Amino acid sequence: AVFKELGKMGFMGVLVPEQYGGSGLSYEEYVTIVDEISQVDPSIGLSVAAHNSLCTNHILEFGTEEQKELWLLKLAAEWIGAWGLTEHNTGSDAGGMSTTAVKDGDEWVINGAKNFITHAISGDVAVIMTRTGEKGAKNNTTAFVIEKGTPGFTSGKKENKLGMRAS
Repeated sequence: AVFKELGKMGFMGVLVPEQYGGSGLSYEEYVTIVDEISQVDPSIGLSVAAHNSLCTNHILEFGTEEQKELWLLKLAAEWIGAWGLTEHNTGSDAGGMSTTAVKDGDEWVINGAKNFITHAISGDVAVIMTRTGEKGAKNNTTAFVIEKGTPGFTSGKKENKLGMRAS
């Protein structure tokens, strides 16, 4: 409910241009918004930052026009976004990640697991980082946008963290 209200205020699509339903604000204004929210509840501030910077902004910066129209309109208003990089044995070392994406005909098959992903359970869509080449090789990371409900895409239990519990 809090994030739906934040969406109504324009805080879930801070950097997203108005043509995609966002506020079209600058990074300076974005930092001010996250800072002000964090002074009241740092956990909500972190969640707003993760949603805007990690999920939404990756689609904005690197997505196709079709992807932007499909997901940014929803992410700027009502959906919550996640970004999956961290893995059990590699942390945030993208070069060492085990999650792979392999082309199978016209589709990609993704195999792997992520952990400590902000909004993994509550999110409606996630940008998932995968390895499309040999482990440790350069230029072998590909991001995929996956909607909740996609067959094989699940989230685990909510971790009982110290602080930042809304995240």
